[in-house]
Amino acid sequence: MENFPVLSAILLAPVLGCVALIFVKEESIAKIRAIAVVSTSVSLALSLYILFAYDKAKGGYQFVEKVEWVRSLGISYHVGVDGISIALVVLTAFVIFTGVFVSWVGIRHRIKEHYMFLLLLVSGVFGVFTSLDLVFFYLFYELAVIPMYPLIGIWGSANREYATMKLTLYLSFGAMFALLGILSIYFTAGHITGNYTFDMTQIGNVSFASNYQKWVFLPLLFGFGVLVPIAPFHSWSPIGHAAAPSAVSMLHAGVLMKLGAYGIIRIAMGLLPEGAQFWMPVVAVLCLINIFYGGMVAMTRNDMKFMIGYSSSSHMGYVLLGMATLNYIGMNGAVLLMFAHGIMTALAFALVGFVYDQAHTRMKYDFSGLAHKMPFIAVSFAIMGFASSGLPGFANFVSELMIFIGAFKTYPFQAVIAIFGIIITATYMLRAIRDVFFRQSMAEWEHLKDASTFVQRWPYIVLIAVLLIVGFYPAILVDVINTGVVPLIDKINGVSVTAKAGF
Repeated sequence: MENFPVLSAILLAPVLGCVALIFVKEESIAKIRAIAVVSTSVSLALSLYILFAYDKAKGGYQFVEKVEWVRSLGISYHVGVDGISIALVVLTAFVIFTGVFVSWVGIRHRIKEHYMFLLLLVSGVFGVFTSLDLVFFYLFYELAVIPMYPLIGIWGSANREYATMKLTLYLSFGAMFALLGILSIYFTAGHITGNYTFDMTQIGNVSFASNYQKWVFLPLLFGFGVLVPIAPFHSWSPIGHAAAPSAVSMLHAGVLMKLGAYGIIRIAMGLLPEGAQFWMPVVAVLCLINIFYGGMVAMTRNDMKFMIGYSSSSHMGYVLLGMATLNYIGMNGAVLLMFAHGIMTALAFALVGFVYDQAHTRMKYDFSGLAHKMPFIAVSFAIMGFASSGLPGFANFVSELMIFIGAFKTYPFQAVIAIFGIIITATYMLRAIRDVFFRQSMAEWEHLKDASTFVQRWPYIVLIAVLLIVGFYPAILVDVINTGVVPLIDKINGVSVTAKAGF
């Protein structure tokens, strides 16, 4: 497959699936679902291929494709992946693959349109994680956000109109600031070198003035930070989680929130290293608000989707802390946690959605003893809760441990404070497991049915398996991620000779 455009195939497989669905009748539900499964299976298979085929000794961007689009403006379709982006491409592939099966069970009206928007959204996400051109990065970024409006507005639950409008306005507002930063980098780099280009690999070699980096880093941090979400611009996120259908919540929390963090890493930190050195101490403080505010609010929520939504904001605080360390192990931990949290939170929203589709309520106090009727779902929910709480054996534990070790080297005070956030997470997760599944059973829920068929159980089995495999053998991802982290941290810290990080 040396000359095969594997990244374009990963990106276009969902698009081709979307196009194929146009010619399928709405009544042909089996064909619609089959097309969605096949297109996402192709992306997953090719994503795993680039994970294992990536040359770790060589490092850098690989599987590169480049086609000039507008030569006069320096715009090209330019894609490639390094260790950081590979992990996130694989994450996206797993989430959309399992999300298709979750929608198979949960979506019962306008099925074709739902899958079309879902596939369109994920193609934008793949585009963001593979783009090496700033224009295409931004185009794919917008493509990943816009389908959220109809997906929540049409198939969402209560308050979907308010949630989808708030989400769209917040993310569009943040994207506007990110665009200002991107255009500033384009014109300034062109003025310095005489070569106006949006190619990130070329702009990365430009030496911007120190003050310029500090000021332009800020709109990029804010613009992409809204999607993370970084406090205090986080209020759109839990509302969007709660209103979205299960598969959309999986993509929202599991993947879309990572677009913001990736934008900060790839563009803000990668192109403006001195700006990163200047502003990351501020991020190291703001992340504590994410960790504790998100965790404390999650502990008070009775709506399980809101609980997981605020929990996601809290966990993204640890990602920001790892990024702020500006050292190898902290940044490796941040990227690995983006992967682990994406898988775990996708599992969480899928499980809550399964219960809600039958019971039509998500309130913890409405349930008791569901394990008697839904043992498979109960065990899966408990596993998810343990992973979220950082139990050893899961990918979340390894990534959080790496973040804490990295933070102790740079921000020991923040590291000590952040560790207490784990206690908060364990508190609300264990309470939810106890209250919903392991109290006295209630007669009013005797009609609930467990996940018993292959289609119902398959997405949960896949997601749990990924959490355990990476948890027991983290090197399968960390060794790849590290090849992207080392040159980034070396550049930020002014290291002229690349050194390998030791773990």
